[in-house]
Amino acid sequence: MLDWIKNINKEHPEFWKTYLAKFESKSNRYVILSTETTGLNPKKDVILSFGAIAVVNDVVVIGDNFEVVILQYKYLHDNGLSNEFLIESKLPKLAEYNAIQALVEYIGNAVLVGHRIHFDIELINEALEKMDCGKLKNEALDIEIMHQKLMDITNKSFSIDDLVKHYKLPLSEKSSASDDAYAIALLFLKLKNRLGFK
Repeated sequence: MLDWIKNINKEHPEFWKTYLAKFESKSNRYVILSTETTGLNPKKDVILSFGAIAVVNDVVVIGDNFEVVILQYKYLHDNGLSNEFLIESKLPKLAEYNAIQALVEYIGNAVLVGHRIHFDIELINEALEKMDCGKLKNEALDIEIMHQKLMDITNKSFSIDDLVKHYKLPLSEKSSASDDAYAIALLFLKLKNRLGFK
């Protein structure tokens, strides 16, 4: 709540100033975001990869995507975890600072959509705080909450696979952040249509 006090007289990086300026206009672009993390604690866990894809005018724009693996060698080493997946991954690899900057530049002022998106945003905000930036300003929509609203269910949670099966979408063989982002994009279009919002 008192984040603005922390940011008084703080000199923000240029990319952050550019990002903030984008909110003078509204976007018609949705960015479907999926993150792979080491756990569920935003204070202790870290982001391992991002997968994102855009939806514009109810169309998944395959060419408008973002995918990166974040080099978290120190975290993995300190916690005795393997870094084999980092080494073997064919995806672009960036240090956390560069990956977060690239993500912020990619999302711009788009509406963020995800599965339990508020957790993803919390982790990104933790990383942004270390970078002398503020918090993300993007609106956010959660497909799990959209599904609960549509079905009038509040006491049950649903995984991405649960939702994919419920809406009869093809299941992906492997599950990377990008595979999840694509599945979430298809689910979002179905839910958006059924809930009747533009």
